[in-house]
Amino acid sequence: MEGVDIYNPVDNTVNSAGADKVAAWFIDSDYNGRDFCITQAFFPDKKAWDKIARDLKGVIDPECFEKFSGTESLPFPAGEHACVAVKVIDPRGNEVMRVHALRTERYT
Repeated sequence: MEGVDIYNPVDNTVNSAGADKVAAWFIDSDYNGRDFCITQAFFPDKKAWDKIARDLKGVIDPECFEKFSGTESLPFPAGEHACVAVKVIDPRGNEVMRVHALRTERYT
């Protein structure tokens, strides 16, 4: 995930936010075309994680916070639908979703 572009129909502009400014992004690793079911959740804004980590001190492994504050997903197998949906939420709460068909061929 590199960032998000959100179209503003009021003034006919596209507003861009880099990955470090994205509030949250989510993956449905087996998107069925109708229902978005979160299988991975990420919060790249480090300030938000700092607050959560402080409140959960000693309960959550600090390395987990690092994994889920990134812009690269964790590995996952291709699901039954061979389709992944990525939902990104910008700092103002606007969301956009992009769907990716997975290649199921294997190369040796």
